Amino acid sequence: MDTARHILQVKGKFVWTISPDETVFEALRLMASKDVGALVVMQDEKMIGILSERDYARKLILHGKYAKDTYVHEIMVTNPITVHPDQTVEECMELMTYHRVRHLPVVENDQLVGMVSIGDVVNNIIHRQRMTISEMEGKPKVKEEKPFEPVVPRFPSPPRPK
Repeated sequence: MDTARHILQVKGKFVWTISPDETVFEALRLMASKDVGALVVMQDEKMIGILSERDYARKLILHGKYAKDTYVHEIMVTNPITVHPDQTVEECMELMTYHRVRHLPVVENDQLVGMVSIGDVVNNIIHRQRMTISEMEGKPKVKEEKPFEPVVPRFPSPPRPK
């Protein structure tokens, strides 16, 4: 059974972080430039929260506030749900589903060691299913560390009707 540690070994342990004293605008700019959906909020090398695109939408936009006038600490989630590196992928998925979150900071010995997203979990499960199918069909095993192409090719979305 794969664990959060395995996911981090495959994808890497780097986590994008931000200070609680930065504006939400700067946080959004960082998320957009790095193509991530959440940032860990750090102060004095300690994780104090997490900020996601969802927090921005629900706590700022819906309340008529402005990203340039609001600080990260005002809308971040304090005491985020975290996982230990040895927790299984299934446990990560259960936590994400139960708590309705898409990102889990991975913490070991009170230190942030990575971040697991819902996309990471889904990719891991798809890969394991492919390996199982290959084994059942008698095909050679698929290497675990190599990224794979989606089963369905990606095409541009058709234009929306007006």
